This record gives sequence, structure tokens and C-alpha cells, in this order.
Amino acid sequence: MRRLFIVLGMLSLTVSTFAQDEEEEKTHKFRRDNIFIGAAIGLGLSSGGFSGGANPEIGYSVAQWLDAGISTNLNYNSYSAEYNGGTRQRSFNYGAGMFVRVFPIRSVFLQVLPEYNRINTNLRDVYSGQEVTYKQQAPSLLLGVGYASREVGRSSFYTVIMFDAGNNEDSPYIGHLGSKRPILRTGFNFYLRSRRR
Repeated sequence: MRRLFIVLGMLSLTVSTFAQDEEEEKTHKFRRDNIFIGAAIGLGLSSGGFSGGANPEIGYSVAQWLDAGISTNLNYNSYSAEYNGGTRQRSFNYGAGMFVRVFPIRSVFLQVLPEYNRINTNLRDVYSGQEVTYKQQAPSLLLGVGYASREVGRSSFYTVIMFDAGNNEDSPYIGHLGSKRPILRTGFNFYLRSRRR
């Protein structure tokens, strides 16, 4: 939790610095054409581990350098028995979170994405053949850096690589023995257009 406050504090300093230079911030008007929807495909690889999923999102471009929104996720994770103490693990998780993307340089962004996930897991001991299934919940704090072909009001493509900065061992992004798996997401965003220009 302490890390979250540090990250949010640094983010607020960045926001206040950029806000001084932003002309369109002076109007403080909500613009329907600044709303975007999109989705990303996620991929994570590690020794003996794999994860893949989809991440639909909806967001708002607050300024030329700042996006915020809501992200959902559907992910599949697996670990092979030889890297997981003789236990094959398969998990399906779904969840949601809120993201903030700050563009300190055009096309390069920093992302903060706290998530809350529900996970259904199946474990199978390859030696005894014994199986167990259980359900759990876990928060995650994903931090990353990405690239976007972004211009407010136009469709865009983005790629981001993130790590879970949290330490919850039930997180779908933390492997066996606490190893942090990189999460790579690539997707598109489409801006909604206002009816009157």
C-alpha cells in the first residue's frame, strides 16, 4: 500500500507540472470526443509459465499528456509441473482496475494500473494424480512503460510492458516463489466522436 501512495504522489507531481503548460485545461469542459474505447491482448512468459488474455477498456483523454480510465481483464495462466514443484497449475482470472497514462514525451507513456482479480485455479500433482480446485481474490499494482501512436481524437495503437509492484502471492502476475513476470499488452483505442463539431 505504501508503494501505491508513493506512485500516486509522484504522479500528482507530474500532473501539476504539466498542467501549467496545458492550454485546453483552462476551459475544464467535458468533451465527448475525448472518450475512447479499446482492447489489448496480453502475453506473459517465464520459465515454465505462460499467461494470455484480453483487456477491454474505456477511457478519457484529460489532456494531450494524460489519459485515465477503467480496464477489465480476462486472463489464462499456466505453470508446468517441472518448474512448479511437481504440480501443474492452470488458472483463469477476471477483474477490473483503473488506469492512468502519463505521456512525458510524445508517444511514450508511463502507466499505473491497480487491479482487483478473482482467480479460479486447478492444481494437479503429476506424481500422485491428485487434483484440487480453489477460488481466490487478489489485488495487483501494475506499473509500466509503453509506446503509443497517439493523437487525441484519432484511433491509436499502443504497446506496454508492466510488472506487478505488489507482493500478494495470489496475484496472477506473480509466479512460483514470488518471481515477477513481465506483462506485455498490445492494443488499439478508438475515440468516440461528438455529434456536433
